[in-house]
Amino acid sequence: MKKISSIKNMMVGIFLISSMPMAYSAEKVALVSGAFKRSIKVENIEYLAKTGKARGFLKDALRFGNQDPKNVMEILNQEVELPLVTTTRLMYSKIGVVIISRVAKIIHPLKVPDQSVAVPALRSAIILGLEEGEGKINAVRLLKSYPNRTLAVNLPLLFNLLNKVETISDVIKYFSSSPL
Repeated sequence: MKKISSIKNMMVGIFLISSMPMAYSAEKVALVSGAFKRSIKVENIEYLAKTGKARGFLKDALRFGNQDPKNVMEILNQEVELPLVTTTRLMYSKIGVVIISRVAKIIHPLKVPDQSVAVPALRSAIILGLEEGEGKINAVRLLKSYPNRTLAVNLPLLFNLLNKVETISDVIKYFSSSPL
């Protein structure tokens, strides 16, 4: 009986959140590395996702990083299908709290990187993005659902994570391709 009541309460909460107008959504993504900070307008990211053409600082950043805008467009539009209730439960589970907390160190509100603000903001963006996408989310929808005007991306932490993921991926490939 408690489970049914808990599920009903969660669904009512999700309904109330989704029916309320959003006060804020991300307008800029700030790339931060120490004292360095450059911002990219979310509208330029969305434009790239729709057209495959970059503009503004995003165009310069892609050129500097030797990245093909068409490839970035594919990444931005890649949809992930996640059941809303299961995803919400996972984000509040022990492992979900650990994962969300680690990701919230990399992406967080620009002026308030504190976990007490960053974690709920990330959860909110995921839930609202999934609701907006009817169970599907992509990078642009996540940005547009983020409840703060400027979303900071900590570049050193992001690159560190990407290096670890690449290393783990290489280890998995090595062991999966080697004979038993």
